[in-house]
Amino acid sequence: MRGHVPALEVRAMKRSALDPFVKMALATPDGHPIEAVRIPLERTGRFSACVSSQAGCALACAFCATGRLGLARNLATWEIVEQVRLVRATLARGERVHGVVFQGMGEPLANVERVIDAIRVLSDSCALAIDARAITVCTSGLPSGIRQLAREVPKVRLGVSIFSARAEVRRRLMPIAATHPLSEVIAAVEEHVHLSGIAPMWAVTPLEGINDTTDDAVALADLVRTFTARTGVRPRLSVVPYNAIDVGGSDPYARGDVAAFVERLVAHGLRPHLRYSGGADVAAACGQLAGQA
Repeated sequence: MRGHVPALEVRAMKRSALDPFVKMALATPDGHPIEAVRIPLERTGRFSACVSSQAGCALACAFCATGRLGLARNLATWEIVEQVRLVRATLARGERVHGVVFQGMGEPLANVERVIDAIRVLSDSCALAIDARAITVCTSGLPSGIRQLAREVPKVRLGVSIFSARAEVRRRLMPIAATHPLSEVIAAVEEHVHLSGIAPMWAVTPLEGINDTTDDAVALADLVRTFTARTGVRPRLSVVPYNAIDVGGSDPYARGDVAAFVERLVAHGLRPHLRYSGGADVAAACGQLAGQA
């Protein structure tokens, strides 16, 4: 009697010289390149696994390297879970994967059924035994997927890429906003809060002269206040510095003045968190994953 256990090919491991981030260049059995990142946490010996949910991505966000690839296919449930297992296999005795973030290649909620199945395996005490509250699913804004996530895995945290609270700015660089405007996305996030009781994480990446202006800060502050008034829950606002995505020998955007933008947000009553995005020297930072071995 014979059996076959599929596996992801580990093509390369790239360790950042800047910080303890490690990128794993992987390949699916049919040859599609995907990437996962081992992220160190503040507590020694604990890590998060940043995993991909698709090979490529169809959403074409202009500031994301993955979005320039197009979509090859959705990943199977086992291919998602296997990324976490492979990250765990790199750890020393006494170290562990404490959390998982669906912020690698692809839009998780465009593959929501398999992502939810993977979450159930990851959080099962007889499988990888990762606390569901330490799992975060990040989305560019698919309302139906947000609602399904709330219904089926309500303990999992939700991250939303806001980019800009000004609709015309968001539409310019996030094509999904033409189909699902921010107002529709926020309505789904409100439902997620009512069902889960968990504050969402809102992410903003300042680009110079595009969404790092005073007008953007004011619009974002207004959106946070309205959301808080409607739900009783204040979203956790995360400011993520832009990481270069070289296109044809030059980068299409410039990093906004992150410190000044944070000051503007604070001046308008917000409490933003400046997220450290590591591994940029090996293209492992937010927005840089592009399936390169």
